[in-house]
This record gives sequence, structure tokens and C-alpha cells, in this order.
Amino acid sequence: MTAGDISRAAIIGTGTMGPGMAATLARGGLDVRCFDTSEAARDRVPGEVAAAHGILDRIGGAAADQRGTVTVHADLAEAVAGADLVLEAVPENPEIKAVVFADLDRLAPAGAILASNTSGIPITRIQQSVKEPGRVVGMHWSNPPHVIPVIEVIAGESTSPEVVERLRTVISDLGLIPVRVLRDVPGFVENRVLYAIMRECLALVDSGVISAEELDTCVQWGIGFKLAVIPPLQLLDVAGLDIYQAVASYLNADLNDRKDVSETITSRAARGELGMKTGSGLFSYTPEQAQALRQQRAAGLVAVRKAISGS
Repeated sequence: MTAGDISRAAIIGTGTMGPGMAATLARGGLDVRCFDTSEAARDRVPGEVAAAHGILDRIGGAAADQRGTVTVHADLAEAVAGADLVLEAVPENPEIKAVVFADLDRLAPAGAILASNTSGIPITRIQQSVKEPGRVVGMHWSNPPHVIPVIEVIAGESTSPEVVERLRTVISDLGLIPVRVLRDVPGFVENRVLYAIMRECLALVDSGVISAEELDTCVQWGIGFKLAVIPPLQLLDVAGLDIYQAVASYLNADLNDRKDVSETITSRAARGELGMKTGSGLFSYTPEQAQALRQQRAAGLVAVRKAISGS
């Protein structure tokens, strides 16, 4: 079993999302090689891939006997040898990505697609690091990648249309949902919408309109609940364009439009309070609470995915 004309993939960077992506690709029949410069990160891959496979089993899809393999490598050249698709998932630092893509351009097979899982760095900028920019494309997964089925496909200025269509075919053949982003704008689409929501949420908390706990409750059981079933532009038709026009005519002018980052975030980040990974952020977590929340949220996302897809 292969996805389109892709049978072997390499994932470069096995931090937050790499193992989940590897499990998803392997479940679709691809043989996946994982590379990371960190030995500790490489050591975590087998356990995290196994955990992701457990969640994928609950979602359903490809049978277990159709799975490809996942192997871990300490040598980049070895990892990308023979790859049809190379997926970069290193930290969101343009300089680091530039070095990685220059290496991939040199080491990966000439016909391999070079994809980036960047959350928002323009693909056109990443293409500047390679001699063959036509094969560089954005492949932006959502976290957790083995649960969220939508993947943004972004062409840079020099990306070959054939590469875009090959990648969309691969994604579809994996049972996932490709969304083509027509312009290479920073943040692409999903993150632009998400960050606009989070900016307004932080502004409401910062100005004392609502507590962080009550805001999350309001969004989760209000617009979050609705948007899981009725997406935003369809919701406009449900509500009525006249109603939206009337409310937006006065509300848009009052919505937050700050260009910097809320002090609620910058002050905590400066103190090393980064969220679940450090035990505190906007909320506090013991290691046991963090693990329980991850499991609970994965189960919830699986249930929502099944409900939306009707499976």
C-alpha cells in the first residue's frame, strides 16, 4: 500500500509533532525514517509512535497489517536516502530551517518532495535555501497530528504545481484532508484565524472583562461547540448576513488590534512559565495532571472527529 506514488518518507525533527506524523504516515503504508540531532529526542520516538498508533486504532482506518515501518536514525543522509517525501519539523527558527533545507537539497534524492511543517514562516523564504526550489512546499499539520485530519498545503513562489498536486494526492490517500492555501501569507490560514481568536481572548482577560477560566468555558461551550459542526462562513449564512453586517458595523471597531504580544504572555514567558511543559503557564499542572489532561483531550478529540465525520 502506498499513498499516491509515495512509499518512503523521512521526518526531520522528532520533537512535539514528529512521532505523531510518523505514526500517521506509517499507518497509511509508508515506511518512515525519523532523524533528530538530539539523542534524547530519538530515544522517545518508539514510545510516542506506539502511543499515537493506539489513538489511531481508536479512530479507525487502515488495517494493522497495512502499516509501514518507523525507524530512527542518527545520520541525516541515512534517513533521507531513497525518500520520496522529506518532511521537516525542526524548531520555528528561520535560520535553523535554512541550514536544514540546504542539507536536504544536497542529500535527498532529486525527485523527492521537500516539505516543511512550519507554522507560519513563508515557504517562499524557505525556498531561498535550496538550489531546486520547485520541490519545496508547505505541509502544515495541526497538533496533535495523528488526531487532527486537516493539513494545509502551501506553495511558495517557485513551487511546482505538480509537487502541490502530488502532495494533495498523498494526503487524500492517507485518509486525511488537504486544504490548499492559495497565497503564501505568514501563518497561512489556520494559525491566522487561531491567533486572531487568542488575541481577543487575552485582551478580554487582560482588561478584566472575564477570568481566564470563565473565558475558556464561554468559548468551549459557545463558539467552539458551534464551530465544530458549523464552520464560520457557513455560520454567517445561518445567522444571516444582515445580522452580521449590523453587529460588525459597531463591534469591529472595538475589537482588539494590538500589534505586540499581551503582557500576560510575555511576563510569564520571561519567568519560564511556558505552560504544561514547565508545569505552569496561564494555569498550573502537576506531571500527573498534565498526563491525564493529554489523555482526556486526545479521547475528546477522537470522539469529536468521529462525530463530525459520521463514523
